[in-house]
Amino acid sequence: MKVRQTRQNEWQFDYFSENYHQFEGDFYKYSALDTPLSFLADDILLTMASSGKSYFRLNKESAKDGRDHYFLFRIKMVDPKVFNRTFVYVGTTTQLKSGRRG
Repeated sequence: MKVRQTRQNEWQFDYFSENYHQFEGDFYKYSALDTPLSFLADDILLTMASSGKSYFRLNKESAKDGRDHYFLFRIKMVDPKVFNRTFVYVGTTTQLKSGRRG
């Protein structure tokens, strides 16, 4: 737990940007979950950062339309000397290109 709290400060969403507001809107558009995004954000960040992937999947069982949805981000590093990654939302898709899964 201590490692998670320490590393948590290294990963963040671009919370106060227009792209984050778009992410929120898209998430609620497709998600059938009762849990608000604000309660899921830390787990989403941890999953993306620890897996080395710049996307996460909302599985079809949790989607309103019964389809998998992939939320895509680009990773921005403000200062290469400080290990801090900001995940900037770029969009959503229902299919990943084969090169992105790995």
